Amino acid sequence: MLSGKNILLGITGGIAAYKTTFLVRLLIKAGASVKVVLTESASSFVSPLTLTTLSKNAVVMDFVKNEDNEISWNNHVKLGLWADLFIIAPATANTLSKMANGVCDNLLLATYLSAKCPVYFAPAMDLDMYKHSSTKATFDKLTSFGNVMIPAESGELASGLVGEGRMAEPENIISFIEQHLIKGSPLCNKTVLITAGPTHEAIDPVRYIGNKSTGTMGFELAKKAAELGAKVFLISGPTNLELNNNQITIVPVVSAKQMYKAVHEYFSDVDIAISAAAVADYTPKNVSEQKIKKQEAEPMQLELERTQDILLSMGNAKTNQFLVGFALETQNVFDNAKKKLVKKNLDLIVANTLEDKGAGFGTSTNKITLLDKNLNEKTFDLKPKSEVASDIWSAIITKLDA
Repeated sequence: MLSGKNILLGITGGIAAYKTTFLVRLLIKAGASVKVVLTESASSFVSPLTLTTLSKNAVVMDFVKNEDNEISWNNHVKLGLWADLFIIAPATANTLSKMANGVCDNLLLATYLSAKCPVYFAPAMDLDMYKHSSTKATFDKLTSFGNVMIPAESGELASGLVGEGRMAEPENIISFIEQHLIKGSPLCNKTVLITAGPTHEAIDPVRYIGNKSTGTMGFELAKKAAELGAKVFLISGPTNLELNNNQITIVPVVSAKQMYKAVHEYFSDVDIAISAAAVADYTPKNVSEQKIKKQEAEPMQLELERTQDILLSMGNAKTNQFLVGFALETQNVFDNAKKKLVKKNLDLIVANTLEDKGAGFGTSTNKITLLDKNLNEKTFDLKPKSEVASDIWSAIITKLDA
């Protein structure tokens, strides 16, 4: 959920500031770009140099700074516009009160007042301060502005007391924000099944029948589904691609038979299924247990048999699932796609052709036409597969909402 996002981290002057080094690392690991703005008092608890090193961006503290004896201005408006999310952690009682009442006496507060993005704040203070009526009024006022509070946790406090007021642990802050972003997303509470990549059909222990699919399109679809809030099961044939997202479960398979079995373990429980894999149509009837030795004068003959049609089986088994297939053709693209759409009981089919330069296997781009079950067509320009995935999901969500 945080991958590719610009996150501004505001750090105020509390002992919990030492935890922000871990928070920055977790945000970077999640794929976010991070910039840090410190209050002057926060620099007493955590080193700007450490945060600069971890975030790979210079930490800012003051409105103006000296660079080689020249004055430069830290633009709070630009910082606020850059951020997709603004996290203030730890958020002291002092800073929270100023935020609630429009006080603007440092760069962090000026940036907060300029921010157009969602703002999350993680309070950190002693037990009695956290429970004080004025503090509770501050929380209420800030949330009424649309800010999101990450509740403090219970534990040992700097004063030696034990109770509520401890800043949420960095991993809990990440989890809270991810779950908050998922809520209200178009695919929130939806479960998605996606097949991707090729299948390898064994001839002997070292040889197989395969195709040129890299799995890129299926992986981009899975990534986008997770960003939109879905829980994703990605059933993938052999590929070098990786995804690190706790919304995505990757189920690795090799053969068409294994993919068929895996698909039907999940299919009955999903809301949407997309068959983006390039599944082999044929597999060797007999697989040698030993490597087949080359015969100098004799041609090699393989007897092949049909694999099970995974997409057809899903179409036959579907109840309330929204089912999407792919049709990669070299001729009669739309006629073949329409026949496949009807025969396999699909709700939507993604048609493309190897005749279009930059489309199909082994490329970072694709050019598609979408056909729905009413045979409505929509053709898109050649685009990166990440953008193609967005187009496909936009079409699916539109159909689901209709």
